[in-house]
Amino acid sequence: MKYFSLMLVPDAGQVRTYRVSQRSLLYVVGAVLALLSFGAWGTYSVYQAKQMQLSLLNSQEMLQVARQRQNDAYEDMQTKLDVEKKKLAVYARNLGQMQASVLRLDSLGERLVEVSKLNKNEFDFGVAPALGGPRLEQQTPVLGLDEQMQHVNIQLTHLDAQLSAIDMVLQGNQEESVARPHAWPTEGGYLSSHYGMRIDPFTGKRAMHRGVDIANRFGAAVLAASHGVVVFAGKMRGYGYLIEIDHGYGYRTRYGHLSSSAVKAGDEVEYNQLIGRVGSVGRSTGPHLHFEVRRFGKDLDPSTYLPRG
Repeated sequence: MKYFSLMLVPDAGQVRTYRVSQRSLLYVVGAVLALLSFGAWGTYSVYQAKQMQLSLLNSQEMLQVARQRQNDAYEDMQTKLDVEKKKLAVYARNLGQMQASVLRLDSLGERLVEVSKLNKNEFDFGVAPALGGPRLEQQTPVLGLDEQMQHVNIQLTHLDAQLSAIDMVLQGNQEESVARPHAWPTEGGYLSSHYGMRIDPFTGKRAMHRGVDIANRFGAAVLAASHGVVVFAGKMRGYGYLIEIDHGYGYRTRYGHLSSSAVKAGDEVEYNQLIGRVGSVGRSTGPHLHFEVRRFGKDLDPSTYLPRG
């Protein structure tokens, strides 16, 4: 076996000699190489771990950005959806009001046909009008849904006023005093709120009150203030369940917040006839009758038409 001598010569003092075998030297060299290899592998592993950690952090940041974008897109879509829902609610409300106007016009038209002795087969308001004509190229810009509904609503308002005027002319044999509302519109009760400016019970702000409120027990009888024809009976925003009666000569009365109705559109009612029951449906704080008097579409103070005492 071969041996190697290792001599350590200090600057001062005795020289030291170490005798090492070839095998031991190989073991030492192998151990040193192994330590160097493990050190290099460990350093590389730490570097790889750092890189993976950085990559993971970048992935997390990208994921957060993607989630934020997704949340922003969702909120934007939700906002647009809410806007569309509000538009649909407005369209539905406007459509309901126009349907109510059409119903009133149909009832008034049927009454005019009966009063004027026209041929009911020629003027049947229960049948859709006959329409037709050749198809023409579009020459005018197409109106949006808002503009179309507004245009139709204006036409209905004008038509309502024209039919009311015709109705007044055809009723030449009826005195205005008969058409004028003159009866207390419910059994019992007392005036709890007058016509005109008042403090709104819901908002606390000053607002116009276009009728009078007659407080009464729930279910008390509601009576027609004069002879006339029911032109509307159904729900209307703010009024709850509403009945509107046309008395001729431009006079109309409204009875709001009813709990039930005893008449329908088109019915002819007599003075003091039962038409419904007191309730608290709609924008109401308790059972009462909201009573309005209008003439040619203009609201009037109902207290001047109520009996004294």
